[in-house]
Amino acid sequence: MNHVQKILSTFLMLTLLLLTFAIPVSAFEGRDGDKVVVAADEVIDDDLYVGANEFTLDGTVNGDVIVGGSIIIINGTVNGDLWAAGQVVILNGVVMDDARIAGAGLQLGDDAQVGGDLLAAGASLETKAGSTVGNDVLVGAGQALLAGDVERDVLAGVGALELRGDIGRDVKAYVDQTQETASSPSPNIYMQQSIPMTLPSVPPGLTVAESAQISGDLVYSSTYDLIFPGGAVGGQVTRVEPEISEGRVRVAPTPAQRTATWAWDLLRTIVTLVLFGLLLGWLAPVFLDVTSSMIRARTWPSLGWGAIAWAAFFFALLLIVIVMIAGGIIFGVLTLGSISGTIIWLGILSLFALVVLFLLATAYVSKIIVGAALGKWILSRTNPTLATHRFWPMILGITLLAIVIALFRFPLLPLGFFGWLLNFAVVLFGLGALWLWGRERLSKQPAG
Repeated sequence: MNHVQKILSTFLMLTLLLLTFAIPVSAFEGRDGDKVVVAADEVIDDDLYVGANEFTLDGTVNGDVIVGGSIIIINGTVNGDLWAAGQVVILNGVVMDDARIAGAGLQLGDDAQVGGDLLAAGASLETKAGSTVGNDVLVGAGQALLAGDVERDVLAGVGALELRGDIGRDVKAYVDQTQETASSPSPNIYMQQSIPMTLPSVPPGLTVAESAQISGDLVYSSTYDLIFPGGAVGGQVTRVEPEISEGRVRVAPTPAQRTATWAWDLLRTIVTLVLFGLLLGWLAPVFLDVTSSMIRARTWPSLGWGAIAWAAFFFALLLIVIVMIAGGIIFGVLTLGSISGTIIWLGILSLFALVVLFLLATAYVSKIIVGAALGKWILSRTNPTLATHRFWPMILGITLLAIVIALFRFPLLPLGFFGWLLNFAVVLFGLGALWLWGRERLSKQPAG
């Protein structure tokens, strides 16, 4: 299933990311609600962005359509690209350019037309007889039934694929068919009760029907040769052995291997934290000294404020997303596309910056601060001279901290949860010190 997983993951990530981050270059129209309908006599001369539980397009959009929802039905015409992600996506109309769809149930009706490529990712894809795709079909799914016509190539990574229509060029089908998968049940039995549409029943593996016509070559993966109708394939037929022997059998590492990996990870963690600590101590020695001293002087308040800082991060993420969506929709409805686009871009940049800063703070800075505080506390009782050194307390504290956390995570001992808990507590102490430091800095700013 390596090919299937790679293709499915690629298209799912591509579709969802582009649906999430695609923003207008010019003005667009935005609509949302429980049920959104574009009537048959309605013409939209901009890109259309929709977020709804149910969306039906009966009219015409002279631009791209980007929609996310539960049930998406396209009966009209899209004179651009279609980006759709939902539980069910049904295309009965015309998409002049590319169609990129993702969902549990995906279907092209009898009269559906896609002028460009069809990219589909989900549980089931069906293109009914009479439908046409002007360029290529790329699908990563549990099953796919292609009864419609495809002008160019088909690339599929699926558990079950049946071809009934005409394919203008080549077919590459990665179904990884074996004697075992040939008797496995169809995904239909798991999906039919949970989505509001009828899924086709596709036999596992690859099936080429009598009605199918492949003008080019056929490449498929299987552990044994399949028999296809005579004359169904105009070019060469090539069977590829599926990658199943080593890819599916996971050999558990030996205790020695697990211990070696653990020791290497510990060494790498210590070296990384020490290097970051030396850099931080060189660039901002006062900051490191103040924050580490704050943990020693206000230990338990640091823990409490760290928990607050942790919660505040996720609240800030939610707030930015809400402002970004609300601003994009409001200014989009007002046809102020440039302002809407700017708001969305600023929101995305803010999210990126906030996540990066939070990751740096939790993965490195907080542990360096706590390590410096721990090292000073130990050396102040054993060697007061070294306790005032610029770097040695931090190096000692970071090393001890990493070793203690790693010992709780030793692979041969059932103490992994306590290691995670200790690591989380260290992060909270460090975040609390950062919070208190930032609050004091703000309080010292001159008014006006």
